[in-house]
Amino acid sequence: MTGGRWRDPRVWIGVAITVVTLWLALRDVSYGDLARDLARADLPLVVGVSVPSYLLIIWLRALRWRYLTDAVRPIERGPLFRATAVGFLANNVFPLRIGEVVRAWHLARETQAGVAPLFGTIVLERVVDGLAVVGMALVIFGVRRGHGGVLAVGVPLVLVGVLPLAGVLLLRFAPERAVSLSRGFARVFLPARLGDSIEDLVRRTGEGLGSMQGGRHLIWILFHTVLIWVVLGVVPFLAGFRALGIHLGTLRRELAAAFVTQTAVGIAVALPSAPGFFGPYHLAAREALARFGVAEEPALALGTLSHALMWVTTSAVGLAVLRFRATRLDELADAASAPGKGPAAGGR
Repeated sequence: MTGGRWRDPRVWIGVAITVVTLWLALRDVSYGDLARDLARADLPLVVGVSVPSYLLIIWLRALRWRYLTDAVRPIERGPLFRATAVGFLANNVFPLRIGEVVRAWHLARETQAGVAPLFGTIVLERVVDGLAVVGMALVIFGVRRGHGGVLAVGVPLVLVGVLPLAGVLLLRFAPERAVSLSRGFARVFLPARLGDSIEDLVRRTGEGLGSMQGGRHLIWILFHTVLIWVVLGVVPFLAGFRALGIHLGTLRRELAAAFVTQTAVGIAVALPSAPGFFGPYHLAAREALARFGVAEEPALALGTLSHALMWVTTSAVGLAVLRFRATRLDELADAASAPGKGPAAGGR
């Protein structure tokens, strides 16, 4: 990948967030105790449970994406799985969440579909995931803090989820209005050349939002989202509790802690950060488990172990796909981010 992207100030904001969150995660931690916790972890247990869970998450994300891409063109599960895996890998090693563009580009190249409409389906997918995390957070605050907690914390969370949804709905049902707004924004904040690209991107991305057609598609999207976030996403944390000897008293309490940790991590990885979510992920796991009385070292050990297994598993699958397809990741990233070749390029 070219070095130009690393000169983007947004990259260094992400790096700064990673540095700060890593410092906060490691603050007041005994490194000796942390090393001992990691050394005594039951690796066969946590690897044997977590790796299949992460593989299933990639597969389920590909299945869910199929219901979104139907509006662009029918696509088989194989190309969707391969593009999803490559996208995970790109997010693990490149800045600015370029993996979302890379997977649209990878799928478009394999299926000859338009990049921009496919990118529109990814925009919708991100909104769905955002709403899922907001919903999980509202459940937590409602249970732990009562109605007052929902009002105090829930309203800002709802706004975070609703605003992107409002943008997607506007783009889906009033695309010309959305294009007009993007044109006005571009005239104020962007050079003319970039403004034209943004307008074209918004117009073409709207084509991919035709998957919001209700009925069976929405039911399956909801079903897969629950499996991804509430079931499979929680399993690695439960395995980590057992592997690290973290005892919370009852199975119900362990399930609650795993759910809260998954929610906190979901919110944290939405922050801009360096590639791979280093820092925000670890701090989120530490802070979530502190609410259940887990000490800093075992909480951080759990975050470190689950993050490492997630990173290695998703990266390995992406690398296997690239090897199988005889493709280089840096070429995909450069092509996806090149002017005139990113999401704004290509029709259906």
